[in-house]
Amino acid sequence: MDNLNQTISFALAKITTEQFAIIENDLSLDSLNLESNFRFAADKEKKMVGVFAKFSFSSDQNPFMIIECGCHFRIQPDAWEKLLSKEENSITFPKSIIQHLTVITVGTTRGVLHAKTENTKYNHLFLPTINLQEMITDDHKFTF
Repeated sequence: MDNLNQTISFALAKITTEQFAIIENDLSLDSLNLESNFRFAADKEKKMVGVFAKFSFSSDQNPFMIIECGCHFRIQPDAWEKLLSKEENSITFPKSIIQHLTVITVGTTRGVLHAKTENTKYNHLFLPTINLQEMITDDHKFTF
């Protein structure tokens, strides 16, 4: 499906902060860990795809900061129709477009994290670069 990537037009329609929490703990900066999780959703009526990126910072196995942001992308109607399978009541997006939308979402989350931690002791923490080509290896099918 990667050849369709060139014809999929989209716009970032909305950004949401799904969750943000700082849990005050005694931190050991020697043993920081970062876990990431991504989830995806589609809205058939609005022709939108949501990409959600969640990151959990922990120290000595204890989480101390959690952030999850969502980017909601409006897909151009012609592109949506090309990807839609009416027989299966589903839509399948090529992995390359899902990777691209996820890169945008991670970058957005990085900015939200900076804004939420500005002028705090946590502002030195950031989201590193992530190789999403290794994490997202297949096309993504949404069934309605």
